[in-house]
Amino acid sequence: MVEMLLTMPNDLAQKIQPMRPWLPFVLELSLAGFKTPAAQTASEIIDFLATGPTPLEVMGYTVSEERQKRLHRLLALNQSGLLSPEEQAELNEIEKIEHLMILLKARVQQQLMPVAK
Repeated sequence: MVEMLLTMPNDLAQKIQPMRPWLPFVLELSLAGFKTPAAQTASEIIDFLATGPTPLEVMGYTVSEERQKRLHRLLALNQSGLLSPEEQAELNEIEKIEHLMILLKARVQQQLMPVAK
């Protein structure tokens, strides 16, 4: 892992301070370049991490009911073969977000496990 030192304005530093433990994940989400309504899901997750959640809160996190309903709708359309190209792109982006969340929760789970001696 690479350690980086950043210089930034004080007001920006204050905004990102609560999400400091989650900053690599936030940057990864931000760099994914979502171009569909899936960006709303990524934004929800970033907003959650900006609250400075505990590892246990991260483990229990789920996106809003609205975002979950949207995913279920896309999955139903996909299963029936009725997805538009735009909806397919959105579903693909949501899958990327879900993959990143799985990776984040796996890392957090490792932190929560007692070290075996």
